[in-house]
Amino acid sequence: MFFKQGSTGKEREALRAYIEMSPIAIAQMDDEGYIIDCNPAFRELTEHAITLDSPTQLISFLKEEQQKEVTRLFNLTLKGEHHDEPIQLEIQLPDRGQITVSLYMSPAAESQDKRPSVLLHVIDNTEQKNLEMRFAHSQKMQAVGQLAGGVAHDFNNLLTAMIGFCDLLLMRHPAGDPSFADIMQIKQNANRAANLVRQLLAFSRRQTLQPKTLDLTEVMAELSNLIRRLIGENIDLNMIHGRDLWAVKADQGQLEQVIINLAVNARDAMREGGSLTIRSNNIVIDDDNPLDFDLIPPAQEDTIINGEYILIEIIDTGSGIPRSLLEKIFEPFFSTKEVGHGTGLGLATVYGIIKQTGGYIYVKSSEHIGTTFALFFPRYVAADNRQEGDAATPERDVPSDLTGAATILLVEDETPVRIFAARALRNKGYEILEADCGETALEVFSAHQGKVEVIVTDVVMPGINGPMMVETLYKQYPDAMEETKVIFISGYAEDAFLDTYGTNRSFNFLPKPFTLMQLASKIKEVTKK
Repeated sequence: MFFKQGSTGKEREALRAYIEMSPIAIAQMDDEGYIIDCNPAFRELTEHAITLDSPTQLISFLKEEQQKEVTRLFNLTLKGEHHDEPIQLEIQLPDRGQITVSLYMSPAAESQDKRPSVLLHVIDNTEQKNLEMRFAHSQKMQAVGQLAGGVAHDFNNLLTAMIGFCDLLLMRHPAGDPSFADIMQIKQNANRAANLVRQLLAFSRRQTLQPKTLDLTEVMAELSNLIRRLIGENIDLNMIHGRDLWAVKADQGQLEQVIINLAVNARDAMREGGSLTIRSNNIVIDDDNPLDFDLIPPAQEDTIINGEYILIEIIDTGSGIPRSLLEKIFEPFFSTKEVGHGTGLGLATVYGIIKQTGGYIYVKSSEHIGTTFALFFPRYVAADNRQEGDAATPERDVPSDLTGAATILLVEDETPVRIFAARALRNKGYEILEADCGETALEVFSAHQGKVEVIVTDVVMPGINGPMMVETLYKQYPDAMEETKVIFISGYAEDAFLDTYGTNRSFNFLPKPFTLMQLASKIKEVTKK
């Protein structure tokens, strides 16, 4: 077989040796499509699922929609027609599963019984196909992330104005006024919209985090009562805390959102009741202590590195997730729930928060048995050698007196936000100098040298952005800027512009959307320093 009629014994022997040593899988089919000969590379590719002891038709391993096309090309090849273009196939093998191949067909020599045959060259493209899918997935996630981040930034400007003007109205319509309830409804819905925007920013990893050193045992203990109420009475909650847990540095609110989101998902998977276990412990990942091979990352390239971690496991006894869906559950807007139940942003948000915190998330699941989400947070050791379990410095109390007399340069390109902030601060007694862009701010500062005590500036603006504008002021007016405080306001995370601005200079940060109280408190805080 494989040989032309009339070939000498030496020619046959040499050609057989070449075919046997070929790294390309080669096989021969008779005129009925049965594989009657193959080389070692072909047997290795199919993991011996196709044997010569019991000849098998190639089409028996193909999907129904592919069988007709392959049969048509096979019949044309039998008639002597050669096809340079390969056929892309997905072959389902009994032991190996599905592989993606490029299949070349060409007329071969007649078989020993003088029947025509077809020669196959098969190239395994499975890994290449997987790489293409991962690359496409990565591009899709990046594109959606950029879109979400851009939309969220614009929405934060709108929500800042909405919430701010509600605060101004509440000053004239206090509790008891007929309009008070209506204004509060507007403000509450604006705050709900702000929470949705935070989800978008979490997914795009541009949210504003306020990390601090946390004791996870305390965080989980505080959450336990809330989780018990959320999951209902027909689900048992088991909280298992490891001893002497290492410290982590994370945003407590976002960390709580992650755990609550996963607990709610677990509840939805246990309609008939079950058990939810939340377990924490210290863990070291290295060559001697590898990760559980059953755990699946959100993406192939998202692999945990060796190191010390605090592991939080959320384990349910619910319906489980099919293997085919496990790699899709972290995609935005993908949901296994019915239409109208959930946005599909939940796990995408969880993934974004975990990654922005520097951690990792893995999942393993068995249908009808349950699902485990494993969260790995890197151990935090303070640079100043404090005890690892030290709590973060408590947040400052909001001062009771928010009035002041400082001169403030307010730089904001969004007119509604600038109008609200200027009016709010003037009501508190401050003198406000307004600028709608970085270029105008430079001119205003030049005209009031030595008078400006605080600069409140947006980060992202057309033309000269906030950090660039402040840097220019430091270079042009170093003496005047010596005592000037800087507050950046932005709908993006604080670290989104650190590379541009630098960390050598001191500055303050106020995330959008902010309320009148938050703005006035931040001004009071920096003017007292």
